[in-house]
Amino acid sequence: MAVKRIGEMIKVKDLETYAKWHANPLPGVNEMIKECHLKNYSIYSRGEYLFAYYEYDGEDFEADMAKMAADPNTQAWWDVVKPLMQPLADCEEGEFWSGMDEIYHLD
Repeated sequence: MAVKRIGEMIKVKDLETYAKWHANPLPGVNEMIKECHLKNYSIYSRGEYLFAYYEYDGEDFEADMAKMAADPNTQAWWDVVKPLMQPLADCEEGEFWSGMDEIYHLD
């Protein structure tokens, strides 16, 4: 199966606090990310915007994302970090982070 590359954006309300939490995530959060087949996960900041990039190498993205969303450690993590972010004005229905279209890739 080919690796799926994903880019997403969101606004950050309090970058300093957001960065501090990510310097030391709650127990189990990074392990669940890996268990759900997300690799090469990075988050970048510029001003009031965050950009996330990750790769998915599993077989069923929707099932893995549902597994992550049901995880109590992930839910506790989201309770901490979600209030520090604001969805973009043009986000799709049901989105928190806004998905992006890949227009160029070079291996």
